[in-house]
Amino acid sequence: MDISIVVPVLNEEESLPLLYERLTEVLAGSGYRYEIIIVDDGSTDRSFEVMRELYERDEHLRLIRFRRNYGQTAAFAAGFDRARGDVVITLDADLQNDPADIPALMAKIAEGYDVVSGWRVNRQDRFLDRRLPSAIANCLIGWATGVRIHDYGCSLKAYRRDILADVQLYGELHRFIPALAHAAGGRVTEIPVRHHPRRFGKAKYGLSRTLKVILDILAVRFLMSYSTRPIHIFGLLGLFSLGIGSIVLLYLAVVRLLLLRPIGDRPLTLLGILLTMLGVQLITSGLLAELVTRTYYESQGKPIYTVREELSRE
Repeated sequence: MDISIVVPVLNEEESLPLLYERLTEVLAGSGYRYEIIIVDDGSTDRSFEVMRELYERDEHLRLIRFRRNYGQTAAFAAGFDRARGDVVITLDADLQNDPADIPALMAKIAEGYDVVSGWRVNRQDRFLDRRLPSAIANCLIGWATGVRIHDYGCSLKAYRRDILADVQLYGELHRFIPALAHAAGGRVTEIPVRHHPRRFGKAKYGLSRTLKVILDILAVRFLMSYSTRPIHIFGLLGLFSLGIGSIVLLYLAVVRLLLLRPIGDRPLTLLGILLTMLGVQLITSGLLAELVTRTYYESQGKPIYTVREELSRE
């Protein structure tokens, strides 16, 4: 298998037939051996019925249906777990990504890259609540991870399947896959891709996602730098706090014992005690995090989703 296409779906019954038509037109004429994995992320409309009708007449289709809505990251993870192609390509089901860009992604992969990200140069979305927050997020992610691409939020991406084996997804980390792949030693690049206005339904994301992205940036930064040595970050913070607290308490001891001045009513006393206790707690947290890390890396991985049913011709 050359290509596995992974498409997460949430209430896209109107767009699915057109997406399928465009995908098969591009892929059938490409000469690649391919499969299309459609993941129903808990749709409440007729999306899965439409998918089943398409499945009945095309052996290239594979369907996965979640029991409930788990989010786009879980949908991508389910597709990645089942992909058989040497290259895995993701795209949205809303027809804003153009399947005609798939050959360009494959050509870039053939140059030796492990991840090729789409860049929506002429993005067809509203500025205030879609493009502006996305631009800010892209700058923050690039600064925090060191992987500077223009459009982390574009779902149209191509990955070598072997690099995905080193990327563990949970939460909402799907937009950070290029950064996580880079941390695993992958070569990352981007190419301009087309972007179309949404024709059916409504966008699933808005301004409310901005704060989540900021928190995810902190998590990814930690995972990239300290996931295998959490004691380094917790320990350093703990030693800093413990050191400052110890200096404050030592100063107060000199004031009380040598200068014979009262220190019980000084705010500095409380600050010294607080910093000392905080330092001890941070160092203890670092040691506990080390134990958790060891358990994580030495145990079996657990899926972040449950599947209601799966259709496949394997």
